[in-house]
Amino acid sequence: MAVEKITNGTEAVLKVSGWLDTQSSPELEKAVAELDGNTETLVFDFEKLEYISSAGLRQIVAAHKKMNGKLTLRNVQSDIMSVLSMAGFDKRLHIEA
Repeated sequence: MAVEKITNGTEAVLKVSGWLDTQSSPELEKAVAELDGNTETLVFDFEKLEYISSAGLRQIVAAHKKMNGKLTLRNVQSDIMSVLSMAGFDKRLHIEA
């Protein structure tokens, strides 16, 4: 998995590619932890995310809590969306296809 950070004013975009699983989720956790205090909104761009496990889902929940709900999931592919829907995330998070 790779995480690329792009900052645009008070918005941070983390482009996540590859597999977000038990082995790689600490990378995403670290990227979220390194956000500075000026970050008001966070976007996870999942355009190139191929797989997500429960460990990845936990990182989404943790980021959502850290950002007080100001988290958007963007460019979510259908396979990933299926996992998010099964977990009920589609009813709790702002998701842009």
